[in-house]
Order: sequence, then structure tokens, then C-alpha cells
Amino acid sequence: MARLTALAGGVAAALVLIATPVAAHEHPSGITDLVTPAVVRLEAVSHVEITLLDHIGELKHVERSYDIPFGEGTGTVVNPDGAIVTLRRLAVNDDDVAVYAANKVFAEHHKVKIPADYDKHHVSDDQLDHHLQECYPPKTDTATCIIDVTTEITAYPNVSPPSPNGFKVKLAKAGPKPDSPAVLVPVTPAAGGVGMPTAPLADKVPEQEGSPTSVAGFLGRPGPNVHHTVEIAHLGKGGVAGEGGRPFADPEKKVDEPAKLGGLADKGMIGAPVIGDKDGHVVGLLVGGGKEGKMIGIREVTGILAEAKVVARRGAIDTAFEAALTRYHTQYYTEAAPGFQRVLELYPGNVVAAQLLKTSLAKRGGSEDKGTRPAVAASGDSTPMWPFILAAGVLFLAAAGGAYLLWRRRTPEGMTELPEPLAAGPPLDDGANQTVVVRRSQTFPVVQQQQQVMTAANPAIKYCTSCGMRLGPAHRFCGYCGHPIET
Repeated sequence: MARLTALAGGVAAALVLIATPVAAHEHPSGITDLVTPAVVRLEAVSHVEITLLDHIGELKHVERSYDIPFGEGTGTVVNPDGAIVTLRRLAVNDDDVAVYAANKVFAEHHKVKIPADYDKHHVSDDQLDHHLQECYPPKTDTATCIIDVTTEITAYPNVSPPSPNGFKVKLAKAGPKPDSPAVLVPVTPAAGGVGMPTAPLADKVPEQEGSPTSVAGFLGRPGPNVHHTVEIAHLGKGGVAGEGGRPFADPEKKVDEPAKLGGLADKGMIGAPVIGDKDGHVVGLLVGGGKEGKMIGIREVTGILAEAKVVARRGAIDTAFEAALTRYHTQYYTEAAPGFQRVLELYPGNVVAAQLLKTSLAKRGGSEDKGTRPAVAASGDSTPMWPFILAAGVLFLAAAGGAYLLWRRRTPEGMTELPEPLAAGPPLDDGANQTVVVRRSQTFPVVQQQQQVMTAANPAIKYCTSCGMRLGPAHRFCGYCGHPIET
């Protein structure tokens, strides 16, 4: 029996495995949805206020202000308070904008040809040249220019309708190189509410060469015609933290991924999060440009966060969004729709949640909605039911056979059928017993005497003199042993 049951179980398991399709490796749909709500566009400008003290002729104060854009790229929000991780080049202008402002104000006021660049120049007039050199930084007691430089960084979140002015952020900490990670925090901390959507950070970079990833960012300021861009990429071999980053490489060698990612970096995706294919967490940031797009790893990012004393954490928006996203990607659209509605109540401008809500409402109650799909699907594309029915039949037969064998084993081999009941006769006397012990191999000499006594007491009742069975008034032979009745 045990062998039969085990065999049936093995057959059923084999049928289930045969009926289950084999999953092939591919980039899962929607793996970037955990991150894209937290992606922001960053625009950095150096604002210069300069006052030229013109001592030539009549004293004049010439005041000018210049906005010098120096960084456009992508950042990632890592906590509900609005803290952002990006690259140093998007937060720090390594060019000397004070020199640029000096060249520009001198050329405009004195009508001389001086290039509007970041280099110090000379003019042919000795007196003007002296004043120009005194205008350049660093500031001295005889300086002819008073210069004040500030940096303005604006973050434009991924919301709809788009935010026309974004929100201002400032540098909290940055690494030493242009492609080193940096941490930005809002100039005005958010008061009340649940904050902003955030992106989950991975613990480490995938080590395997060819690991699939996605890069998400903005090629321009978010608007009706500018949405976040997602590009597939694969991690190449090598690359040590702090030594240029991890390269990209297509394992099938069909696409020049370093050039593709470098071009995207130049167009505005510099600093964009690189998203791991395994669980949708950020594993690094896009760096480089031209034909050399690379990635700095997540450990460098978490290191600069620790130095800035900024904690990466998830918020209430993310909890609600992940719950709805799980239902959406498992095709329970009826259950996903209220979840996305809740996300939009917490953060009304969430572009990704709004798009997924629209899709969920369109598919709710339809053939694709597993929340309302019948138990047995009639579609030809569904998993066939015959393997499961066959397996259930095999298990039922095995159980029935086992029960039968167990019943046969417990039944005694020598058991005989009970004798048929005798025909009904007159009521028994008081004290008579219906139980009769029959022993055919023995005879009882005293039966004759007993029968005579009982007959004398009640001549209407007769008993067999051979086996002792009670006889009816019309019996001529014993109905049990066949012995003739003496009259």
C-alpha cells in the first residue's frame, strides 16, 4: 500500500511539473516602478553679483548680476524629507565664475574685447589692464570689484501637472571629484504631510558580469511632453570603487552600451539611478559621458550619505505604493485600483501611480483580472486541467485500494456466517433465554428427562431431543439439525 501511494504521488507531481511552463530569463515588466516616482530633474546655476568700482575719470559703481548654468542632470530622492543623491558636478561648479563675471562686466562697461570665459586676460591699455587685474579674485584691499557668488540648485519632481518652479535644494556633502556622489537637502524643510516618494537602495552591486539593469532619468525638465526615460543596460566586468566606476557591456555584443549610456548622460541623465533587475533597488549612479558611460556603486552612495548624516528611509507613500504595485503586477487589478487611489491621496501628483491606476481601472473585471476570473478558465491559453484531474483520479484509486487491502487484512479467515433466524414461535415463558448454544458433536442424555418434565409442565411446547432447539406445534423434523420428532 505504501508503495502504491508513493507511486501515485510521484505520477501526480510529474504531471504538475509537465503542465507548468518553464520561465525564461527576461527583464521583468515594471521593475523600475519602485524608483521612477522618486526620480527628479536637477538644474544648477551659479548666481554672481558683481560691483565694478570704476576709478578711471569720475568714480562709478557698475552693478551687474549673472546666472551661469553649470549642471543639468538627474537625482534620486532617498527619504521622505526630500534628501537627494546625485553627483558632485550637479552641485558644485569647479569653474571660477568670479573670473567669468569680471571679464564680462569689464568688457561691457569699458567696451573692450575680453572673452567671456573662465581665464584671466590682459588688455592693451595699461591703466585698464591694471584695473582688470585688480578686479580678478582673490579679493584684496585695492580690489576694483566686489563679487558675491551663490549656487542655486532646483529639483523638479516627477509630478503631474508639472511643477513650474520645483523646489530649492542645497549641498550637504560631496566627494572630491566631479563624478563623486553628492547629497542634497531641501533649503526649506517640508512641514507636515507625508513627504515625497523615495527609492529603495540596494546593499551591494551585483558581481556577475552581464547582470541586467535599467537606468531611469530625465532628458529635460518634466512636462507634458517630457516623461522619465528608462533604458536597459548590463554591467560589464571590472571597475573598482573610486577608480572610474563599473563599465557597461552588452553580453550579446549587439549594442555599444558604453556609448549609448554616455550619450544619455550628456543629454541629461547624468547622475541617474541604475536599478538592479533582481528586486528593483538602486545599485549605483550613472557617470561619465561621450562614449564612456559607467556606473559608480551603491557603497559609495551610502558612504556619502553617512558622512552627510542623512538617513535613507522609506515613507508612508512608498508602503501604500508597493502594496498596490504587487497586486498590479500579479494581475489583481480590482484590488490594485484602490491602492493607487490611496497613493494619489497621499501624493496627488504621482505620475506613475496615476498611470497604473488608469490601467487598473481599464482592466478591472476583465479577462486579465485574476481577482474576478472564474476558477476554471475557458480560455485556450490557460493551463489545461486534465493533468490535475488525472492526478486526482490516480490518488483516489490508490486510496480506495489501500482501504480495501486494509479491510481484508483485518477480517479473520475462519469467520463463518451467522445461522438464519428461526421462524417466529409462541412467546417465551418467564425466565426463558433466547440465546442457545449449539454443539452438534455432543449429545445430552438428560435432554429426554428435561423434555419430559417441560412437556409435562406445558405440553404445547416441544424441544428437539438432539440439539435442544424449540419446535413449533406442527414440526415433524428439527428445523436446525433435521432430527425426526417423536410424537
